[in-house]
Order: sequence, then structure tokens, then C-alpha cells
Amino acid sequence: MSGRKRILVTGGSGFIGRNIRESYLAERYELLVPSHAELDCADERSVDNWFRSHGVDAVIHAAVKPGHRNAADRSDLFYTNTRMFFNLERHRREYGKMLLIGSGAIYDNRAYRPRMREEEWLERIPADEHGYCKYVCAKAAEAADNIYDLRVFGIFGPYEDYAIRFISNAICKALCGLPITLRQDRIFSYLWVEDLMPVLEWMLEHEPRFKAYNVVPDEVCSLRALAGTVLELTGAEVPLRVAHEGRGMEYTGDNARLRGEMPDLRFTPVREAVAKLAAWYRGHLAQIDRGALLTDK
Repeated sequence: MSGRKRILVTGGSGFIGRNIRESYLAERYELLVPSHAELDCADERSVDNWFRSHGVDAVIHAAVKPGHRNAADRSDLFYTNTRMFFNLERHRREYGKMLLIGSGAIYDNRAYRPRMREEEWLERIPADEHGYCKYVCAKAAEAADNIYDLRVFGIFGPYEDYAIRFISNAICKALCGLPITLRQDRIFSYLWVEDLMPVLEWMLEHEPRFKAYNVVPDEVCSLRALAGTVLELTGAEVPLRVAHEGRGMEYTGDNARLRGEMPDLRFTPVREAVAKLAAWYRGHLAQIDRGALLTDK
């Protein structure tokens, strides 16, 4: 036996799960990343059988049925996502803690304010299905003694859906000689996906004081400014097209609670992170489907 902690990572084929699997955490821990055939989190019997034959110290729950505009199937979104969470939550006495990859959507998209604070989630019940799902799971996490809700807002990096995710979409369009497009400028808290890893490690190794944390960097950025950074870093001479002038609702979080726990945490500056991602896409240029970039979804 290696003596390393055994961590179940759900959603290992998705954007966040795949980045966890390929991060330094794979050397720090024994990551168990079962395929859907091995563990169907939405199926009670599958989850029960898996825990019957596997012992783990912690769970990182990154699996999610997506409800975004490019999702192949948006049916039963609430049912599937809550079912996955509660099937894992039922086994909470069989592991030390669960780290739930949550979302800023919990704050209700009708009432976003700049730098949302964790306690503000109790002020409204989200009207949209995605946000409501996060709300219900967070209620259960609050009642449990070993489940922690890590709320990411914008997060970007390799393996995200470049057909719709703005930073990857802008980079891929620039590299393919296509115009960069956005509906309207907005300000986001964008987290470089690699910066999630030390937060996960800290949470696995310590006893957090709170049940929920906004995992957002100190820096916020506008979509228009990000597009300019992409153009500068790629050297592409393509137009930037904005469908609607003005600025839409801000989507940012306050990270004071996280900073209180991890005062020395370094977040990658957004320009540096965009440069890393652009270099990654240059190395995977043959895998970019140019056709997927031709229609704005």
C-alpha cells in the first residue's frame, strides 16, 4: 500500500474532472476515477455496489449533467444532478469528506451583484433549474458535517467546450482566422482551472471553518478585455463583433472567506492563463473542429 489518501473523483471524463485527473494531485493522492460504466452516480444500486467494493478517504464530486446551450440532452436536469449528489451523500459515513464542485449560479441569476458573498445564497431561491439544483444540494451540504460546497463562477482551461465557452471560443476562432463574437460585454470572476487544484488539496488536508467557499481569484475581467488579450497573444488580425453594446449583469464572487483560510494562495494572472491556454490550443490545432465555431450558440 502506498499510504496515499484514496480519492474518488466523479465526472472524470468532463472538463473539471479530466483536469483533476491530469494535475499534480494524481501524484499526491491515489485518484479513483471510474468510468460511467463502472459507476453511474445517478443509479442508486451502482453507487451502493461501488462503495461496497471500494474504500475511499474522500470524494471530489465533479460529475454534472450539463444544461448549457450546447448540451445534447437537457431533459431531467434537476432530477439527474440531485440524484447523483444524494446517492453519494447517502454514503457520507464511508469517507472523510466530500468536496462538491458548486457554482455561482446558486446566488440566483435574477439578483447577481458584484462580488457575491457566500451568505447571500440564502436570500433568494434560484428560479432557473441549474441554480435551483445547486441550491438544493447546498442545503444538504449545510446539514452534513463533512460536505463542503466549492463555488466556482467562470472557470476555463483545456478540455472545456470551445464551441460555447468564451475564452476557449475566442482563442480557437482567432487561431482559425474567424471573427471573435460576444453577445454583450460582462465582467466575470474567471478561474484558471489549474488554480482549483491547490484549493482542493488544502480542503482535503485541513478542516475548513465554513461549509461553502467562493473559489474565485482576486482579479475580475471583462469579456471585451479578454478578447483583446486573445487577439494580442495570438497575433490574429480578425474583427471583434459585439452584438449588443453596453454591459450585462456582472458575475463575480467575493473570495475573502477563502483568503482567510489560504492567505498565501497564488492565482494565475488572467493574461498568463490565457497565454497558457492559447499555447495548448496551438498544440492541439488539428483537433479543433472549425465547423463548431461557425455558429454562435
